[in-house]
Amino acid sequence: MAENKKQGKQSNIRAKSQEKILDAAQQEFILQGFKGATVQSIADRAGLPKANILYYFKNKENLYHAVLEQTLNMWDEGIGDIVIEDGPKIAIEKFIAAKVKMSFTYPSASKMHAMEVIQGAPHLKEFARTYLRQWVREKAKLFQHWVDNGEMKDIDPVSLIILIFSSTQHYADFEAQILTIMNRAEYEPEDIEQVTQFLTDIILRGCGLKK
Repeated sequence: MAENKKQGKQSNIRAKSQEKILDAAQQEFILQGFKGATVQSIADRAGLPKANILYYFKNKENLYHAVLEQTLNMWDEGIGDIVIEDGPKIAIEKFIAAKVKMSFTYPSASKMHAMEVIQGAPHLKEFARTYLRQWVREKAKLFQHWVDNGEMKDIDPVSLIILIFSSTQHYADFEAQILTIMNRAEYEPEDIEQVTQFLTDIILRGCGLKK
């Protein structure tokens, strides 16, 4: 019993340390890029010894991959539960709501992913060729099924998925530009609901699912 309690405490400490490191690494990679960020600068931002960073992740590249993987897993958890029983309207509503919420709640994650892709996705090429491509194909099949059944307008499913990704992530990736246009210092809590409703309405209309 005492040994299990000790192991549980150690596991909790490890998880918190890794989360702290990943948060610091994300900020450094956004500010400095992969080449500019160093293990020491990440350690300084995390308030931990450099040895702790290397103990958990071995090197900077492993840490970079871990941050990207954390972001992709978060997105998958948020939008991976779309099923054929939902029907196109509910599926699109769930998809948009999840992506908008993540863009407003975790903008740094989206920005880092965008930077990686803009640079040619050197650390994500294999992921894009396998998991991401397969994920899009699976979701596209659902929308194509609804198109074939006459449940929605005859649109290209892949283009629809790309539209939802790009329109929702724009609020995170181009946060500074949007806030400047709106003459605001930061987003307000009610912006999540407003943006979700706006994008949902426009996209549903485009898919022939709302009059």
